[in-house]
Amino acid sequence: MESDWIDISVAVRAGLVHWPGDPPVRIDRVSDMDKGKEANLSQINMSVHSGTHMDAPLHFLKDGKSIDEVPISTLIGPARVIEITEPDVIHAEILASAGLAPGERILFKTRNSSINWPDQGFLPDFVHLSAEAAGYLAEAGVLMVGVDYLSVSGYGKNEAQVHQNLLGAGIWVIEGLHLGAVTPGSYEMICLPMKLAGCEGAPARAVLRRMDK
Repeated sequence: MESDWIDISVAVRAGLVHWPGDPPVRIDRVSDMDKGKEANLSQINMSVHSGTHMDAPLHFLKDGKSIDEVPISTLIGPARVIEITEPDVIHAEILASAGLAPGERILFKTRNSSINWPDQGFLPDFVHLSAEAAGYLAEAGVLMVGVDYLSVSGYGKNEAQVHQNLLGAGIWVIEGLHLGAVTPGSYEMICLPMKLAGCEGAPARAVLRRMDK
């Protein structure tokens, strides 16, 4: 049933919070039936890293794969939501007890999901991965990592290194998830980014359905 699926995507709208320095989201109605036009038509302008989106290796690796090269098999399949109670940083020591397995899709639910961040301004103190934690995930051989804010790395804190540790290991990254309605456990996941040719990322729609009821 459709109600079994949980939408963990952020709605894209004008003024949506964005990473400092990135273009803000703008959506303009360029043809409007209320103004006598035959049809409604909108134009959108934003960074491909706005809201819920995926990072491809090309984002931080010069010769990395682009988002249109992500395998469909990576985007659909089982995923595990792990709740992190640490208030600031996800460290490697925290992950050591998670029993990570090669090929897993891991989504981290942190305090970020409890603050309804899409409706606020940019929050520089969001929970993020340390470079060591990113390296640990790479060594564990996970397939995908998802986080509940705009970046896996902290603001001004080893941004390149965290991304390089993940993307360089072939881990595909989902950022900007909203996991407020999700409890820890095992799920089916579908996360489909726009197929933007040669691009380093793309907006995505992501949904989960509980497996371990």
